[in-house]
Amino acid sequence: AGFCLRSFVAGIGGATWFHMASTWFFALFGGALIGLASVLLLLGNGRIAGISGIAGGLLQRATADRAWRLAFVGGLAFAGVVAALGAPAAIGSPVRSIGAVIVAGWLVGFGTRLGSGCTSGHGVCGLSRWSGRSLIAVATFMATGAITAMIAGRLS
Repeated sequence: AGFCLRSFVAGIGGATWFHMASTWFFALFGGALIGLASVLLLLGNGRIAGISGIAGGLLQRATADRAWRLAFVGGLAFAGVVAALGAPAAIGSPVRSIGAVIVAGWLVGFGTRLGSGCTSGHGVCGLSRWSGRSLIAVATFMATGAITAMIAGRLS
């Protein structure tokens, strides 16, 4: 009989421990991939991996840097499709109506323009560069998100 991770885990706390361990591992792995992509974009292209700025640049007139922006955003979309097909249970179904999701998306877009960037640009790249402006932006994002989640939870 070969070694089986699930059998081992069952002996030290069961499925709950396995779920918790895999959840933090996947978060750690995903965070490392985001960090790696940010470093590669900075070293290879000299650009900060701020998703709102990258996507916003696609809405501008044709520019010389359009190809890498399309590749970057296309890679994000492709990864989402692969995740949806490969592990649909991990993604789950929307917890709000499509209308609420669209309104939330517009509000996030407005907020990224108002804050001159998004959580990827400020949170991943800005904080790692010790940017004071990014620290204030991330604190604002987090506080606003917590308040919004609390209000939305009470309304539903």
